[in-house]
Amino acid sequence: MAQSQGWVRRYFKAFCKGFFVAVPVAVTFLDRVACVARVEGASMQPSLNPGGSQSSDVVLLNHWKVRNFEVQRGDVVSLVSPKNPEQKIIKRVIALEGDIVKNSSGGGLALEWKGVCPRHHCL
Repeated sequence: MAQSQGWVRRYFKAFCKGFFVAVPVAVTFLDRVACVARVEGASMQPSLNPGGSQSSDVVLLNHWKVRNFEVQRGDVVSLVSPKNPEQKIIKRVIALEGDIVKNSSGGGLALEWKGVCPRHHCL
């Protein structure tokens, strides 16, 4: 009986050591390097959610590139909605700082805006 309790105690001790190492490593990785997110809605169709409202895609968000300011045209980025700070949105980068942007077709851009993309901004 004492032998089985010793095995349980050793197992529990090993589990706790692994847990208290793995959790901080996982949290740091998800905060600093990358995380997985679910995409819902039709905003990025047909690239994401080609099936419409019946489906949702799962994406890997690369925090490292954004943190190091390595965003390029064509990248898909996640950001906090300017209209609802509790909501995250996903958009494709179409212009970087200094690019000339013109919305002549009336589609694509949500804003009727023409000019140069401001410093420290992207569209």
